[in-house]
Amino acid sequence: MKTEIAIIGAGTAGLSAYRQARKRTDSVLLIEAGPGGTTCARAGCMPSKLLIAAADAAHAVRVADVFGVRTEPPRIDGVAVMRRVREERDRFVRLTLEDIEAFPARHRISAHARFVDDHRLRLDDGRELEAERIIIATGSSPSIPEPWRALGDRLVANEQVFEWRSLPESVAVVGTGVIGLELGQALHRLGVRVRLFDKGRSVGLLKDQAVIDYALRLFEDEMLWSAESELETPQRDGDQVLLRWTQGGQSHQERFDYLLAATGRRPNVSRLGLENTGLKLDKHGVPEFDRQTLRCSLDHIFIAGDADGELPLLHEAADDGRFAGLNAGRYPEVRRYPRRAGLQILFSDPQIAVVGAGSAVLEAAGRPYREAGLSFENQGRSRVINRNRGFAKLYGCPHSGRFLGAELIAPHAEHLAHLLAWSVQQKLKVSTMLDMPFYHPVIEEGLRSGLRSLLRNMQMGEEPVPGCMDCGPGG
Repeated sequence: MKTEIAIIGAGTAGLSAYRQARKRTDSVLLIEAGPGGTTCARAGCMPSKLLIAAADAAHAVRVADVFGVRTEPPRIDGVAVMRRVREERDRFVRLTLEDIEAFPARHRISAHARFVDDHRLRLDDGRELEAERIIIATGSSPSIPEPWRALGDRLVANEQVFEWRSLPESVAVVGTGVIGLELGQALHRLGVRVRLFDKGRSVGLLKDQAVIDYALRLFEDEMLWSAESELETPQRDGDQVLLRWTQGGQSHQERFDYLLAATGRRPNVSRLGLENTGLKLDKHGVPEFDRQTLRCSLDHIFIAGDADGELPLLHEAADDGRFAGLNAGRYPEVRRYPRRAGLQILFSDPQIAVVGAGSAVLEAAGRPYREAGLSFENQGRSRVINRNRGFAKLYGCPHSGRFLGAELIAPHAEHLAHLLAWSVQQKLKVSTMLDMPFYHPVIEEGLRSGLRSLLRNMQMGEEPVPGCMDCGPGG
């Protein structure tokens, strides 16, 4: 077979690339080896948020007493919880698959593809395909230490969690990144005995040490959290997992029904036969590429989405696919596309968000910055709704006055983060942000207090009035 454009992978990036490439040519083939439906819908964003929604409901019942609302402790029906997770998950997957099935059949191939050379792909059904341009959009998979696989069905990644028919009694979560923290806290609030393990003191997406320390105190108060622990190779013990670890010079051991490996993800490129091409690969075996064009070292090959090993986020994958599809479609003309402002959100409680450039990025780049801290503990609206746990760091440029970014753990951080990301992308000055309207009483008033402190620390504003009285009580 021959085609102008071959797209390997029909996930978020591959589908986005396909839609753009079709605007330029009808000679497009979309190749998918797996079950399809995108990582987001099948095993990522959507099923995890369904589990978190159940956990939030249970937690709301437990803390209702603070409002004078007397309730019995919630009774968790694990079978019903997981049934809803699977049913809604399957609905999201079905809708995605229906979109793919609406594409012309001549554009779709169900097979695994492997490079024979720079332009040829061999399919596992015996066919061979020659493509003028190729887009690699094969996604990513959980990265699990090989010795752990001896645990058999007692070892799970996030994909297997969403196949459970009920909730187990206990789970060890190794890794405190996005997946580990989101699922660990949700399972804990649904009555599962959970312990999180981390060899350092990391919390999700955070890099600013002051925000990390605050977040760690919150989560250690709520859950069993073994930070700075040295974990031995897990052992299977009947239908349980035996974990031994050292922490603070003391040895510990505990048994769990499952070990949830939240130890990161790796790009799905090892089975593509990249060694048969002239592509330059990095130390992880991932093709080197230009992030603004998505073009690899061979200029007719592009890479998009989680396969490039950079930012495993749906909106980034969609942008990657769009840029790669446009450039593959107009090849040999290739354009550079500006990237959006950085925006990452972790759906713990409180939520965590990283926007724009944080202190670690700014320091690594040698960029001058000033910062200001912001506590939500006495913020008016947050106290009204009993969500007054949170701390943020805001960053600004002392020369231009521009807002540069933020790291925050805060109530409704998903909404605050969008406002801040839009400000970064619009290159707004902190003073301009303060000219925007703020209603009372809302959580966003806390941002105004923080921005005023930041402006002062950049020596561009007055000393903030204690309590921000024009924000109203508790602004």
